[in-house]
Parts: sequence; structure tokens; C-alpha cells
Amino acid sequence: MHVQDNESDPKKRAFTKAELHAFFAHCDDEVARIRSLGRKGWLPAFRDATVFKTAHAYGTRRNETRMLDAADFGRNPHGAEFGEFGRCQVRFGKAKKGSPPKRRGVLTVFDWTPDVLDEWFTEVRPYFGTDGNPAAWPSERGLRIGCQRINSRFKTYREALGLDDGLDFHSLRRSYVTHLIEDGWDPRFVQEQVGHEHASTTSIYTCVSSDFRTRTLRRHLDDTVAAALQTRNGRNA
Repeated sequence: MHVQDNESDPKKRAFTKAELHAFFAHCDDEVARIRSLGRKGWLPAFRDATVFKTAHAYGTRRNETRMLDAADFGRNPHGAEFGEFGRCQVRFGKAKKGSPPKRRGVLTVFDWTPDVLDEWFTEVRPYFGTDGNPAAWPSERGLRIGCQRINSRFKTYREALGLDDGLDFHSLRRSYVTHLIEDGWDPRFVQEQVGHEHASTTSIYTCVSSDFRTRTLRRHLDDTVAAALQTRNGRNA
């Protein structure tokens, strides 16, 4: 039973790939706009953009993303091409009632992820004065960014783009699942990546596009026809 309304709310959905591209582009544009005005606000805008991209890159929930530390990213010996960002260790995963947070390791799958994280940790995060602060996403006034700030920034960008309120921070996670399934990744792998105990939970997140379903149907129908023709030709021979 899915006890969280958010998981099965029919209004909630994943980003399309075009919407996701537009959302991230707007994040970057806002950083450039604020910085061009000579305002310090470009630093938190850059941080928040990286938070959104990281949530999608690893399919993490809001609190899982917020609670990441800099030390939670590391190498994956089986994915050397990702360098220092081949793996993300989630330490504050969603827990069952009465249990401590669940841990899981999430492997990097998108080739753009290392560039995003390297730029943040190497060039931008030090401006926050992070000596002694382990948080990946430090706050201007505290240890780490808060949920309210994440939500308000997301809503501002969503409304600026004219996107509907069926999209929320969790939609980045839904998009991660959906887009990997559409691109042919093994469903079991995706399930393990997002930390779902049951495949049925992953299926709720999967909002494959009508175009994907049409392509899948057409491929299987064409394969069936090809197999039938091959069998008939073999008999005729």
C-alpha cells in the first residue's frame, strides 16, 4: 500500500525531456542574469540550479538531495569515465515507520553529471566559506539549504516557464525513472537506483510518453511480422 499521497496523486507527473531541458536552461539563465546585475544572489541561484540537476542526475528525493555532503560523491571503479563523481552515497533515504533512514549507493549514468558537480565543488561552493561545513549545499545563514528555499525556488522557475503545478521537485525523480525506462535501461536496475523495495512503486513513477509507447508497439508489431515472414519463407524454400 502506498501510504504517501504524493506517490499516487494523478495530478503529479514527470517532466517531458523538452520541459526538463527548458527548466535547466532557465536555471542557468537566471544565474547569468543575476550575476550580470552585480548581485550576490547569483551564488544561491547557482547552488539551487545544481541541487535541481543533482536530484535528476541521481533520482533522489528532496530530503535525500538536501542532506548530501560533499564526501558523499566518489569514484566508481566500473565507471572510470565519471572520475570523482561516479557514485553518490545517499545516507538519508526514506525510512519505514520506526526505522532509521535507509542508505543506498546510486551510480552515475548521465555523462553531463561530473561536469556539473565538478564546477560546483571546485569553482562555486568555496565562495560560501565552507571551511568545516560538510554540507554539499551550504546555506547563506546555516549549515545547509532548507526545504522551504528549495520549494520556493522551484515554484518560481516553474511559474516563470508557464508549467503546470503537476510538476514539483519530486517530478525530477519521476523524470529520472521515466527517461531511463524510455531509453531502454533495465527496470530492475532503475528500481535499485531509486531505492524502491517493490517494482510496483517504480511503475507509479514511470510516466512514459505516448511517443515512446507508439514506438514500442510499432517495434514489436514489426518484429512479429518479420518473424512470420521469415517462417513462411523458410517453409516455401
